[in-house]
Amino acid sequence: MAAGSKGWALNCAMAGLVALCAAAPLERCSAQDSASDNVEAAFKGKSINFIVALAAGGGYDQYARTLARHLERHLPGNPNVVVQNMTGAAGMRATNWLYNVAPRDGLTIGITQRSVLVEPLLGTKEARFDPTKFSWLASLNDEAFIAVTWKDRGIDSIRDAQMKEFAVAVDGPASDDYIWPAVLNATIGTKFKIVSGYTGKAEERLSVRRGETVGLIGWSWAALQTQEWDDYKAGNWRIIAHLGKGKHPEFDAPSIYDFATTPETRETFEFLDATLALGRPVFAPPGIPKDREAALRAGLAAALKDPAFLAEAQKQKLDISPASGEDLAARVERLYRTPTAVVERTQALRKQAMGLGSGSPGTP
Repeated sequence: MAAGSKGWALNCAMAGLVALCAAAPLERCSAQDSASDNVEAAFKGKSINFIVALAAGGGYDQYARTLARHLERHLPGNPNVVVQNMTGAAGMRATNWLYNVAPRDGLTIGITQRSVLVEPLLGTKEARFDPTKFSWLASLNDEAFIAVTWKDRGIDSIRDAQMKEFAVAVDGPASDDYIWPAVLNATIGTKFKIVSGYTGKAEERLSVRRGETVGLIGWSWAALQTQEWDDYKAGNWRIIAHLGKGKHPEFDAPSIYDFATTPETRETFEFLDATLALGRPVFAPPGIPKDREAALRAGLAAALKDPAFLAEAQKQKLDISPASGEDLAARVERLYRTPTAVVERTQALRKQAMGLGSGSPGTP
């Protein structure tokens, strides 16, 4: 081939490459636009059911209802977001339903108590779900957990709890406020009498006020600020421990780790901490279409940064420190890689302590 012909061929090849490269972004944009159009068509004029796995009046319910008022304008098609409470077994009932029954079309999402998500790992047969397969959308916050008692009940410290039995209000065996006292009884010798069967924090707090129980072990510091701030400032609620490492900068109470006398106990506390790191998790059933999962993740991320939402959350003293759906999914994966020996030890401790929790509401 002559030199001129080679130059002509090279120019043609380069022109084709440029055209191909120019077309590729357009094709990607077209595909993205099509996916967005599909989601908008699927959501427009519809309602998204936001299932709260715990009772009305508690922290999870308050977070969900506040978020729902702002979420719809950040989703394609601006669907209505309708909050519904589905109580039972400390969140287990709703979590099972979301995994096994709920439609997988992106029009149902949920929020559940984080401690429920560790139940399959602990071998709980009633937990009929695999947390690693949910469509994780966001966590609303990463918060501190506390043990509290009511004033003038004779229990003002963990040392007191190691010396005297007293009743604590809990929901059910899958709840934070059941797991923590059960494990503390088995590891550091506290004498919490676990009174189970309350339907949520609002009822548990009322039981303390009525004198049926003395306190709550495994409550959110953010929820205390939201729901009981005036009584806390008045000295009615006493924080006797921080259920995390080190002292918390906003209240004066020892860390529960200060009472851990063995490496095994510290490992157990760290395992429970990994569960707490799931925060207040929002998710959809497994297997929803990927474009709808992406739209829900993006919508939640935008809503959690929305100045109007943040202003309302601040007014209600709701702590907002979100994690993305991708980050939350990674946290769940890490939790489910916990060494078997640590999981089995925690499971054995909880079963050992469950014998102490035979009370029922109103019978401390």
